[in-house]
Amino acid sequence: MKEWRFIDSGNSSPEMNMAIDEAILTAHSEGKVPPTLRFYGWNPASLSIGYFQKAEEEVNFSELNEKGIGFVRRATGGRAVLHDQELTYSIIINEETPGLPKTVNEAYKVLSMGLLEGFKELQLDAKMVNLASEEEKAKYATAGSAACFDSPSWYELVVEGRKIAGSAQTRQKGVVLQHGSILLELDVELLFSLLRFPSERVRDRLKASFRDKAVAINDIKRQVGQAPAQLDELREAFRIGYEKGMDVQLVESGLTDYEQQLAEQLVQEKYGNKEWNFRR
Repeated sequence: MKEWRFIDSGNSSPEMNMAIDEAILTAHSEGKVPPTLRFYGWNPASLSIGYFQKAEEEVNFSELNEKGIGFVRRATGGRAVLHDQELTYSIIINEETPGLPKTVNEAYKVLSMGLLEGFKELQLDAKMVNLASEEEKAKYATAGSAACFDSPSWYELVVEGRKIAGSAQTRQKGVVLQHGSILLELDVELLFSLLRFPSERVRDRLKASFRDKAVAINDIKRQVGQAPAQLDELREAFRIGYEKGMDVQLVESGLTDYEQQLAEQLVQEKYGNKEWNFRR
């Protein structure tokens, strides 16, 4: 059985979280560390936007600052995500790994099998839906909102017809980085208060659409009469899920000194820098 390194790094600032993911990617590309699965959280609660989003056009920074919400631009694509009551994961793996498809969408499917197994560990009937047709894709996409789970083009993880996980992917230096949110709770009102819309009417319409198409774990748990899950349960379930889904053994470890130093450098030069976060 293949071994992957497993790091549970706890809560960090938004800029440090993104810097650590990139530092691991760089270290792995240089052969210094093995394939890595990392779990982490956010302090403070933070809004991350996709690489291609326009920060000042799409984010309500007065609300963000008033509510003490952190902010960072990801190196991956997708739309705005509020990171609060969630378990965030990242996978860093060489793109030449046997069995890992070359295309983004097919690789997303393979790397998300651990998520699928993790939801099953939580007794949730999650499915990987193939969104090959525009009709299927429309069922899970929010129309025109800057807020969404990061949607792949062909596959979506859903429970009872609603999206339950959002992930995004980038490839750099011969390495795949996929990271995403596993939501314990979803505060739709807070999320939509942090984004800009042409009018209140448009905000309300898109918020209603979002509620219909996205869901958090404890929303489902409450609907079926189960006790709400806790973050520690998510950590255990998705650790088991990734061992099953990826057929690997996870070996608990921590960041190397090299990765820690590189992450601190990336905070200063990139993710904690306005030039990066407001570049569009």
